[in-house]
Amino acid sequence: MSKTPEVLFVCVHNAGRSQMAAALLQHYALGRVSVRSAGSEPADKVNPAAAEALAEMGLDITAEIPTKLSYADVEASDVVITMGCGDTCPVFPGKRYLDWAL
Repeated sequence: MSKTPEVLFVCVHNAGRSQMAAALLQHYALGRVSVRSAGSEPADKVNPAAAEALAEMGLDITAEIPTKLSYADVEASDVVITMGCGDTCPVFPGKRYLDWAL
């Protein structure tokens, strides 16, 4: 593979599940994967319970800001993972889409 693969995690508020998944992938991928997360209706801040859960693992997401899902996010990604929350994403040819039923 000539370029770094890009993964996009999507949930409605981009404050909990998608932020946690992105932080975990970033941590375990060790720079081999570019990771982003977004939501269709982003919250004002990361869910404190999600931040607390990851803090127990030594990961800090308190500085993350929930982001609005954009066409550019989807277009730039190789894999788009929705987090089982009914959110919808634009569909682009050649992208891999997964829905994790959480």
